[in-house]
Amino acid sequence: MQTGKAEPLIAIVDDDENVRETLSALMRESGFDAVCCPNIASFVALGDPPPVDLALVDLRLRGESGLTLAIHIRERYEIPIVMLTGVGDEIDKIIGLETGADDYLIKPFNPRELVARIRAVLRRYGHGVARSGAPSGQWIVFGTNRIDVQTRRLLDADGAEIPLTNAEYRLLEYFARNPNRVIPRPELLEELGSDMQRYVDRTIDVLILRLRRKIEPVPSKPVHLQTRRGQGYFFYLSPAGQ
Repeated sequence: MQTGKAEPLIAIVDDDENVRETLSALMRESGFDAVCCPNIASFVALGDPPPVDLALVDLRLRGESGLTLAIHIRERYEIPIVMLTGVGDEIDKIIGLETGADDYLIKPFNPRELVARIRAVLRRYGHGVARSGAPSGQWIVFGTNRIDVQTRRLLDADGAEIPLTNAEYRLLEYFARNPNRVIPRPELLEELGSDMQRYVDRTIDVLILRLRRKIEPVPSKPVHLQTRRGQGYFFYLSPAGQ
């Protein structure tokens, strides 16, 4: 992520020239800067790391997949990803979540909604705010782990960071701030802020499974993030019975 820059730089990765021009104009009208990339190679050519604050990626690039680029970004950089896809691409939607995309918008979309989503993702990534430094002292502790809500990091008992995607962190912090009550799936989707109502079950399942792998000693027997069948989820800050 850039620092010291007046406008966040958005990489627009889309093989349609008209779409690139339209989105670029929208970004600039909304207070962002933009760089257009017609394919994956042009994004990679921006540099290592790319000097951008967010990647706006079309999943159906001509002759290649936007998912490939999303995986490339997530494995190497701390750059948020917003994905765009067509109506009904449920499989792409789920795979997009698996790559760690931060938000997802289905075409056609309202331009103002896209801008609002981008601003929200950038805020969650602390655009213009250092993500490292002295501990803030604002902790949420559960089991042997602790969440630093200032730097948005999950730390284990030894103080080592447990890597989380942005969506995973948002879900975990919400659970930790709302312990000891049943939280239904629609409430979690509202917190995620994504247009995912059509895929409620699978969307939440994917994120819950990924979180359990990272916070539970035995993911198949969770002690903190528990399922209440037919109702939602229940989060214990301490294991049940303690």
